[in-house]
Amino acid sequence: MVEHTSVEPAFALLTDGTAIQIREVRPGDLDAVRDLHRGMSLENLYLRFFGLSPRIADEVSLRLCRRPGSAHAVLGAWLGDELVGVANYEPTEDPGSAEIALAVTDGMHHRGVGTLLLEHLVSLARSRGVREFRADTLTQNTAMLRVFASAGLAADRGCCADGVVEVRIPLTADARYLDAVAERERNADVASLRHLLCPAFVAVVGAGRRPGSVGGAILRNLVSGGFPGAVFAVNPRAGERLAGVPCVASVAALPEAPELAVLAVPPDAVVQVAEECGRRGVRSLVVITSGCDGRALLATCRRYGMRLVGPNCFGVANSAVRLDATFAARPTRAGSAGVVVQSGGVGIVLRDHLSRLDVGVSSFVSVGDKYDVSSNDMLLWWEADPATRLGVLHVESFGNPRKFARTARRVGRRMPLLTVVAGRSAAGHRAAASHTAAAATPTVTQEALFRQAGIIATHGLGELLDATALLAHQPIPTGERVAVISNAGGVGVLAADACDDAGLCAASLSERTVSELTRLLPRGAACTGPVDTTAAIDPERFTRCLDLVAADDGVDAVVALVVPTAASDLTSAVAVGGAAKPLAAVVLGQPESVRVRCGPGGRRVPSYAFPEDAARALSLARSHGRWLERPAGDEPRFSDLRENTVTRVIRRHLDEVPEGGWLPPADTMELLVAYGLPLAAWRPATSADEAVRAAAELGDHVVLKADVPGIVHKSDVGAVELDLRGEADVRFAHARLAARFGDRLGGVLVQPMARGGVETLCGIVQEPVFGPLIVFGLGGVATEVLGDRSARLTPLTDVDAAELIRSVRGAPLLLGHRGAPAVDTASLEEALLRLSRLADDHPEIAEVDLNPIIARPDGVVAVDARVRVLPRRRWDPYLRRLR
Repeated sequence: MVEHTSVEPAFALLTDGTAIQIREVRPGDLDAVRDLHRGMSLENLYLRFFGLSPRIADEVSLRLCRRPGSAHAVLGAWLGDELVGVANYEPTEDPGSAEIALAVTDGMHHRGVGTLLLEHLVSLARSRGVREFRADTLTQNTAMLRVFASAGLAADRGCCADGVVEVRIPLTADARYLDAVAERERNADVASLRHLLCPAFVAVVGAGRRPGSVGGAILRNLVSGGFPGAVFAVNPRAGERLAGVPCVASVAALPEAPELAVLAVPPDAVVQVAEECGRRGVRSLVVITSGCDGRALLATCRRYGMRLVGPNCFGVANSAVRLDATFAARPTRAGSAGVVVQSGGVGIVLRDHLSRLDVGVSSFVSVGDKYDVSSNDMLLWWEADPATRLGVLHVESFGNPRKFARTARRVGRRMPLLTVVAGRSAAGHRAAASHTAAAATPTVTQEALFRQAGIIATHGLGELLDATALLAHQPIPTGERVAVISNAGGVGVLAADACDDAGLCAASLSERTVSELTRLLPRGAACTGPVDTTAAIDPERFTRCLDLVAADDGVDAVVALVVPTAASDLTSAVAVGGAAKPLAAVVLGQPESVRVRCGPGGRRVPSYAFPEDAARALSLARSHGRWLERPAGDEPRFSDLRENTVTRVIRRHLDEVPEGGWLPPADTMELLVAYGLPLAAWRPATSADEAVRAAAELGDHVVLKADVPGIVHKSDVGAVELDLRGEADVRFAHARLAARFGDRLGGVLVQPMARGGVETLCGIVQEPVFGPLIVFGLGGVATEVLGDRSARLTPLTDVDAAELIRSVRGAPLLLGHRGAPAVDTASLEEALLRLSRLADDHPEIAEVDLNPIIARPDGVVAVDARVRVLPRRRWDPYLRRLR
C-alpha cells in the first residue's frame, strides 16, 4: 500500500534568484498546459518525442491535467501567472518504478526550472514509495540528459534504439545528491540576496522630518554612511527633498524601480505599500514596522517575487557597499563578522561591541519576525562573501533546523560560527510521556543541533563576545594544554584552576624551557607552571618569558595574566610576546570585561578582566578546533531492514486508533525486530499456563510484564514481576498481576531475567520543530534522577554514534572503569545507528524508549521497549523552497 501525499504549493528560487511557484497541475490548468505545449518551438526536443501536431499536444495536455489520483503526479512551475514548466511521473509495471517526463518553455531554458521541478518530483515520489525513475529521451536532447546528470542523482543510461536513450534514476537522497541540491540552493539564494545587500537603488518609505522618526533615522544613516547608490525618500508630506536626497509622494512616483525598499510606515499601511512596491518592480523589502499582518505581507512578496526581511526588525547593513539601512544610533565599524539576529536589541549590542573589539561587521541582518529571510539565508551569503571570516547568530526559533544544521556544518569548515543558546529556562520544557522524551528538553535539543553543526554555543552575550574576540584575533588552539604566566602567584593559580574547570589542562613545560626561565627570571620566581615571574619583572623580560613558553612544544595556548603595580606596568607587554601560540591576556583591574590590545605588526590580543573569562574563551575556541579535526563520518547502510513490516505495523495501529498512541507489546517487538534492534527474547502469554510454557522455553529464570493499556512506566505501578524461577514462581506472579489489574490486564510478556551489565537508555523523540532526535544516557529506574543524557539529530553517522556514547558523564562506566571490562560499544553504536534509520524512514514514530538496554562486554540487549506512533505527514527538510 502506497501513501499518496498531497503537495502543498511552494515557492523556490531559480539560478538567477527569481522566485517561482511549484504546485500540482490541476484540471483547471488545462489551458495553461496546452499553451505551454503548443508554444514550444521545433528546437524544443521534448515535444519531438510526442510529435508536433496540435492534436497530439492537446492529448498530452489532457492526460497531464486529469484529476490527481494514485497513479501519477504532475507538478507545474509558475512564474507569476505563466506556466513555464511541467514535470510528471507515471508508475510502471515494476513496483517502486515510474516513468518521468519534463518540459520547460523555450524562454526559460538555462535558468534551473527543469532541475527544480525534478527535485520536487523526486521528493514527492519518494514520499509515495517510488524508488526509481525511468526516462526515455532523445540522444540529441543533451539539455535533458544534463538535467539528470547535474541533479546529483546517479543516472544509469541504458540501451539506445531509434535515437532514444533509456535512463534509470535511483531516487537515493544520499550525501552526493543533498550536496548537489545545497550547491544549487546556495547559488540561487545568494543571487536573490544581492538585491537586498548590494542594491544600486534604495527607497525609504515612511521617512519623516520629525526627531525620533525611525524612517528618518534610516535615511540619515544611509546618507551619512556614504552609500554610493541612488537613495530616495517616499513621503507624501515631506516636500521635494529630505535629508539631502530626493523625496517623492509615492512608490509609483519613483523614477525607476528600487532594488531595495525599506518600509517604516504604520502597521495598517504595510501590506498596501508592499503591493505598490511589487507593482513598481522592487526586488526586496525590509519592513521595520511591527504589528502588521505578516502572512498577508509575505503573500504579497511571494506574488511579486520580492525577498522580505522582517517585519518587526532593526534593518540591514553591508560594509562592502557602505549600506547602513538601520536606525542605529552610532555607525558600525567595517570588519569581518557576519551578524544575524532576531532581536533588534541584541543586534544593537553586538554591533557596538564588535566595533569596540576591533572585529567589525561585514554584513548585518535583523530578521525580526522572520517570515522569509532567515539565518539559513545568511549562512549561505557568508559562505560566498570573502569579507566574512566569522559568523555571529542570535536565533530564537528555527524554521528548518535540519537544513540549518547541514548548511552550518559546511560553512563552519570555512569560518567559526557562534551563537547564544536561548530558551534554556524550565518554562521552555514540555511534558513528556517516556524517559526518552523527558530527556529532549529545549536545551538538550538546541545543544544537539549546535554540536553537530559545529556552532560554538555560548550561554550569554558576554561569553559570546569573549569567544568572538579570541577567534577573530588569535589562531584556534590545536590542543588543550595551556600555560599560565603571571606576575602574581595567587592569581596565576586561580587562572590554572579556571582552565581546569573549562576542560583544559595545565601544560608541562620542558626541562629546557624551565632552565631558560630560571636564568631569565628573578630569584623566587616559579618556573615549572603556573609561571610566576614575581612583581619585580620588567616588560622586556615578561615579553621574553612569553616567547619562551609559547615556543615550547608542550604548550597549545598561553594565558598571560598581569596585575598592574607601581613597580611595573605590564599591560602593554601582554600584546607583544607569545606570538607562536594562541594568546589570551588577563589584566586585572581593567574596566571592560574584554577589550583588544594592539601589538607590533598589527597584532591583536584579547584582554579579559578575569581569568575565568579567558579560560572559557579558550575552551570554546578549542572545542571548535576539535570539531574541525573530527572526521565527517559515514551513514551506514543496513541490508536487513524490513521497512514494509514497520509500515504495516504502524498503519494497522493507526487504522484502529486514528489519533495514535502506544503500540501493544507484541506490535512493539515486531516493529523493532524488523530494524534489527537487539531485543531480549520474549513470548506473549494470555494465561498462567501460557506464561509457564513460555518461561520453560526461555530458561525458567524470567520476568513477567503486565500488558495494561495506558501504562507506560510499568515498574512505577507494580506491573513487573522480577527474578522468577520455576513454574510456581511464574504462576504466583501471574496471579498477583491479575489481582492487581483485574479486567485491564490484556496479557503478559515473558522475558529472560537480564544478568549484569550497565543499564543505558536509547531512544527516539520526534521533536515538533527539530524532527527526530536520538537520545542516549544512563538508564534504568534512576534515569530521571541521574539526568545523564545527550542527544543528536538524525541522520547519525558512525562518528556521531561514537561521540554520543562518550558524551555522557557516565561514559567511564561503559569504557572500563577501575579495571572493570569495557562494554561492547560497537554493538551499542550499531543500535543507535539503527534507531536513526528507523526515525528517518518512519516519521509516524513519535517516541521509542529502550530503557534499560543492558550493555555488557559480550553485547547489548534491550529488556524493555515502548513505541508511540502518531498520524504524521512526511516532510522533506532538504527540499529547496522558500519559507
